[in-house]
Amino acid sequence: MSAFLMRRGVHGGNYSDWVPGCNGSELGAPCEVRMVDTKEWALPPQLRPKPETLAFELDSRLNSMVLVHADVPEDAFTASVLGTQRVGNGVIITHEGRQVVLTIGYLITEAQGIWLTAAGGQVVPGHALAYDQVTGFGLVMPLGALNAPSLALGSSATLNPGDELTVIGFGGSEHALATRLIARREFAGYWEYLLDEALFTAPAYPLWGGSALLDAAGHVAGIGSLLIQETIDGERFDVNLFVPVELLRPILEPLVSFGRVNRAPRPWLGLYTGEQQGNLLVGGVMPQGPAHRAGVVPDDQILEVAGDEVTSLAEFYRAIWSRGDAGVEVPLTIQRGEDTLHLILHSTSRELMLKQPQRH
Repeated sequence: MSAFLMRRGVHGGNYSDWVPGCNGSELGAPCEVRMVDTKEWALPPQLRPKPETLAFELDSRLNSMVLVHADVPEDAFTASVLGTQRVGNGVIITHEGRQVVLTIGYLITEAQGIWLTAAGGQVVPGHALAYDQVTGFGLVMPLGALNAPSLALGSSATLNPGDELTVIGFGGSEHALATRLIARREFAGYWEYLLDEALFTAPAYPLWGGSALLDAAGHVAGIGSLLIQETIDGERFDVNLFVPVELLRPILEPLVSFGRVNRAPRPWLGLYTGEQQGNLLVGGVMPQGPAHRAGVVPDDQILEVAGDEVTSLAEFYRAIWSRGDAGVEVPLTIQRGEDTLHLILHSTSRELMLKQPQRH
């Protein structure tokens, strides 16, 4: 993949000596975290929240975090990108009297086996209940009673840049981080993913996948998705992206009850695309995806969708999705060297490419 694509792993010098399993320099999708002994690392004391300054009891919130370990078959569609052994965080929530684990969906997509480890050391199997491709949220159903409390959902809508927040993951107080909201803005990911508004925090949490962003009241305001690099006043530094919990509220009921939201799937092309020096360049194509079948290759420059110029990832995705539901034809105009090509891509649903979880 081309160098503009998002980096895997943690690239902050402050973290390089003590973050387990995420120090690679490869390019691609979110960090593939290996199985780790969570006692091997600890956030430096100066980065942890001071309990006496919080308006909530930190330990009780930490008891609601679980370690999520997902086993994915080697022949899974996402195995080559996200790996077959995925480890991250999850937070226990309750919906209509039923405990489920809220996490980030890429940890559990195509998982055939999931194990949940609670704060007290209890381990229970889990089932991949839902993965919402639009928001990125994932839900795991515990296949046994978790001896742990649930955390309440808060409101991300009231957060403002500069607000002091807390990030927590599985592993106790050594895995709690004092952070701040630095921005809330649109985010377009190279893998055909778009949030109208995401939450960005710094300093960054090293094991971000499925971590919980807590508001001032200790309620869940967002779920950790990514670590990216931002440039402010010429300085580059690591920040986390959290998916706002406000996006979960209208879809939580159908996700828990049916495992999906009752909406038509968006057209998916199987492209990794990025912005570089004002151009939209293809960094890679998914094997056997619509773009691959149509002959799109890395380093192609995308000029138009159905005759309309696109100059940003957000414009590109919205132009694709405005064509209709998954299955619709998507005309692309691309530049390849000296040649301008007009291709017709027969879109599909991303979900059709994925292994579905075994029923329990």
